[in-house]
Amino acid sequence: MPAISSTGLHQLSACELSAGYAAGELFPVEVCAAVIERIEVREPVLNALYVFDPDAALRAARASERRWKEGTQRSAMDGVPVTVKENIARIGVPMPGGTALPNPKVAAANAPVTDRILEGGAVIMGSTTMPDWGMLSSGVSSLHGITRSAWNPAWTTGGSSAGAGAAAAAGYGPLHVGTDIGGSIRLPGTWQGLVTLKPSAGLIPLDAPYLGRVAGPLTRTVADAALFMTLLARPDIRDYTARPYPPMNWVDGHSDRAGLNAAGFSAAGFNIAGLNVGGLKVALQTEAGAGAEVDREVLAAVRAVAEEFAAAGAEVTLLGAFIHQGMMDGLDNFWRTRSWADYSVLPPEQQGLVLPYIARWCSRGARFDGAETIRNFNRIGEMQKATLAATAAFDVVLSPVAPMAAFPAEQPMPVDDPDSTMAHIAFTVPYNMSGQPAATVNCGFTQDGRPIGVQMAGRVGADADILRAAAWYESIRPESAIPDWSALP
Repeated sequence: MPAISSTGLHQLSACELSAGYAAGELFPVEVCAAVIERIEVREPVLNALYVFDPDAALRAARASERRWKEGTQRSAMDGVPVTVKENIARIGVPMPGGTALPNPKVAAANAPVTDRILEGGAVIMGSTTMPDWGMLSSGVSSLHGITRSAWNPAWTTGGSSAGAGAAAAAGYGPLHVGTDIGGSIRLPGTWQGLVTLKPSAGLIPLDAPYLGRVAGPLTRTVADAALFMTLLARPDIRDYTARPYPPMNWVDGHSDRAGLNAAGFSAAGFNIAGLNVGGLKVALQTEAGAGAEVDREVLAAVRAVAEEFAAAGAEVTLLGAFIHQGMMDGLDNFWRTRSWADYSVLPPEQQGLVLPYIARWCSRGARFDGAETIRNFNRIGEMQKATLAATAAFDVVLSPVAPMAAFPAEQPMPVDDPDSTMAHIAFTVPYNMSGQPAATVNCGFTQDGRPIGVQMAGRVGADADILRAAAWYESIRPESAIPDWSALP
C-alpha cells in the first residue's frame, strides 16, 4: 500500500474527483490510498465497516487509473470510492444482517446495486454495518457492537444504515448506499448532517424487494447524490416490483438510461438553474399525527427552511397530520410478526445471540393470529392512501426527518422501550408505504452541535425534481446550517 500522508483527498466530492480524473489532476490510486488512511484512522472509534479489504480496493483503483489513462473510463464515477450496506449482496461476502447468528448467508451473486457500481468502475471500499435485522434506528448490533457518529462518538449515527451514515460523514469516500423501509437512509441523514434520497418505489432495483423497501444514496452534497443516481437507477429484470419509470434528468441532461461519461463533466455540472422555486407549491408539515412531539430546535430549523422557500416566491401551505397512531401501531405490529417468524424458528441457543432489545420487540408478534395480522397489514394500505391523497397537490412537502436530534450511541432507539411503537418514524415511513421520493438536507444544528435535517418529499417518479429542490435549498441555506466537514476529527 502506498505511503501517502493525509492530503484531504478523502474530503473531495464525487463530482470533484470525477472532474479531477478527467483533467489528469487527480488519480484513483492516490485517492483510494487517502481514503484507506482515513478509514484506518477513524474506524477504531466509529466501527462503520463490516468488511474492509484495502488490497482489493487498491487493485480496483489501479484498474480504474489505467482506464482513465486509456480514455476507456466506464462512467463519471470510475475510480470514485464507494461503500455498500452489508445487506446489499456482494458475491462471496457473508450477509449476517447485523446479527451474531452463526453461518450467515454468503452471497452467491451481486445485488443489482453492486453490479451497477462495478459496471460504472467505482471502487468499493467495503460493506457498512447495520443493527440486528435492520430493525433499529441506531448502530447497536449483536455482531458489530456499536457504530458511532462521526460528529461525536457519544452520539448515535442513526440506523439502520448505521455504518453508511458514519462512513459518509467521516469521509470514507463520497458515495454510500443504504437501504430504507421506514427511515433507515434518512435517519442517519438527519443525525449525520448528510444529503440522502429514499427513491420512488422500484426506481433502484433490488434483488430482495419488500413492501416499502428501497436502496438509495447517502452523500455530503446533493450533486453527488444526483450523480450517483445515474448509475443506481438503471433498470434490472431481477427486481420484479420495479416500475416502468421514464428516464429521469439527473445531471445536465444526462439520465439514468443514457449514463454519464466523464468527458466534459465538471464539479459544477449539477444544474439547478432550471428550477423555478417561485412556481412551486410547497407544504410544511410540522405535526405527524403519531409518535413523539417535535423538539423545539428541530421545529425551528424546519420552519426556517419553509420561510426560505416562501421568500423565494413559493406558495407555502401548512399541511396537517394525515396519518394517526392506529396506522403506526398496525405497521409496527406487522413488522413484529414478520421478525417473530424469523426469530421463533431459531434454536434456543441461537435466539440468545439476537440482541435482547430485538428479541423483546418481536416477541409481541407471537400474540397475533392470522386475522389480526391481516388487520395490521391493512393499516399499511390506509397509510398509503392517506399519504398520497394528502400530498397530491404539492410539488414539495417539507417536514422534520425525525422529531428529535441524535441520542446516545449505546441506546437502541430514541424511545428506549421495545414494548412501545416506534415514536420517531411518523414523518418518514408514510413515504415508504406510498412509494414517494423523499430527500434530506442538513438545515441546522442544536445548541450542542447535533445536526438537524429537513425532509423534502414529492410525487412518485419526481425524484430528480426533489433533488433539484434540495439543491436549491443547499445553495442558499445560511452558513449556520452548512456542515463543516473539515472540523470533524
